[in-house]
Amino acid sequence: MANKQDMSKKIKKAILSLTDKSEIKLILKTLKKYKVDVISSGGTSKEIKKLGYKCIEVSDYTNSDEILDGRVKTLHPKLYAGILSKRENKKHKEELKKNDYDEIDLVIVNFYPFEKILKNTKNHIKLIENIDIGGPTLVRAAAKNYKSTTVLTSSNQYKEFIKDFEKNKGSTSLEFRKKLSQEAFNLTAYYDSVISEYLNSENKNLFSQRKTIHGNLVEVLRYGENPHQQSAIYSKNNNLKISQLSGKKLSYNNYNDIYSALNISQTLPKNTGTVIIKHANPCGVSINSSKINSYKEALSCDPISAFGGIVSCNFKLNKKISLELNKMFFEVIIGLGFDKDSLKILKKKKNLRLIDASKLREHNMIDITSNFETLLLQTSDNKLFTKKNFTVVSKIKPSKKILDELIFAFNVCKNVKSNAIVLTRNGSTIGIGSGQPSRLDSCKIAIDKMKKFQKISENDIIIGASDAFFPFVDGIETLVQNGVNAIIQPSGSIRDKEIIKFADRLGIILVFSKTRHFKH
Repeated sequence: MANKQDMSKKIKKAILSLTDKSEIKLILKTLKKYKVDVISSGGTSKEIKKLGYKCIEVSDYTNSDEILDGRVKTLHPKLYAGILSKRENKKHKEELKKNDYDEIDLVIVNFYPFEKILKNTKNHIKLIENIDIGGPTLVRAAAKNYKSTTVLTSSNQYKEFIKDFEKNKGSTSLEFRKKLSQEAFNLTAYYDSVISEYLNSENKNLFSQRKTIHGNLVEVLRYGENPHQQSAIYSKNNNLKISQLSGKKLSYNNYNDIYSALNISQTLPKNTGTVIIKHANPCGVSINSSKINSYKEALSCDPISAFGGIVSCNFKLNKKISLELNKMFFEVIIGLGFDKDSLKILKKKKNLRLIDASKLREHNMIDITSNFETLLLQTSDNKLFTKKNFTVVSKIKPSKKILDELIFAFNVCKNVKSNAIVLTRNGSTIGIGSGQPSRLDSCKIAIDKMKKFQKISENDIIIGASDAFFPFVDGIETLVQNGVNAIIQPSGSIRDKEIIKFADRLGIILVFSKTRHFKH
């Protein structure tokens, strides 16, 4: 609620400079009602007059023409003195009077749409010309002087402004102005951050001396990993590129699991892959030309852990697989679209969240971890592992089928929490050991999972994948003793030669990756 000082401060003069003119009529109608004089820049001025309202152009108000192809039009002391003057300061009032300047009480400004243009062109010159100077400067000035000046930066604020403006009979409350000031500085910081990131990208400067991170608020979540933690999700785009079709609101943990699942899904051959995630770790992954078999094989890896997890399919869901999915309790089901029958079946479970990821595209990102007021940054480990990325070091050479299986196993393994061991057979995981300080323990967990849920025959070819090298032969020995025929691991150990000799003595296939894939 405004105090007496706030109530007495009427808005008499406003400046409008808008790229978004969609709701301008709503503002003009209100300003006219309260007899507010309007100053406006070129394009906005034309729109105002077109709608039948009065205004004075900036160049006429300042008695200074736009110059340098419009680069300089609002950068004038008459505007900034009017915006920045302290209304209670006698000296300021005298200086305004001396220079024949008026107070400007309301600033409504949008910026050149740099971010929008960035998405549609790589033309550097065009992008530079769409870096707004005057707009952010006007906004920063008004936001700084929020005790006296009201600043609006989005048409989304108009209705709230009108409500406060009319409630206070032609003025605005201090509380409201302060809120708008905060939103204005958030915007200018965001705007500069987008430009900064573009220029750093142009110069291939991943880690600049000063780092800004920008995002648009998508949703404030109920809580974080635990109920006592606050949480929200932001996007560098205006949306998440995934859409929720049904079910309860997504939680922090849901989002974390969804993106963990999608990271693996995007490594699998299209229209073949199913991933089941629990607590950001895969508990089953399978590729199969039969979509329903892909799901069944993924589930069979660890059906107990899968309960209450998240399923991601890199194909469009149909009736047949949806009936099968409906037999199990899952928190989230992700697909590259859902047909009508599929939606009808899955929506019967009101709480089940259905996510369409068909518009999601792989994108180079920076991973960010924050601790103790520090930011730890790295490029994402999202490169697809292929035949170019490994060397066969054993005497026994793998067939093409086994090579493909090794690649599949390693692409899954690099998305499992370290230390990670993944066992596969015929394009499906059959045992996953994750998150252990000891690599040997991860081997034992993977084997235990395999023995618990799988029927293994003597003719089965079992692949073992490790996210980092085996420092000793004990891990490899344990795997081979339990039926593993081929192993893929990164090189780099001082005992690499010893490991190779040991593999040859055991008569197994050993492949060295050129890259390590820790995931902590």
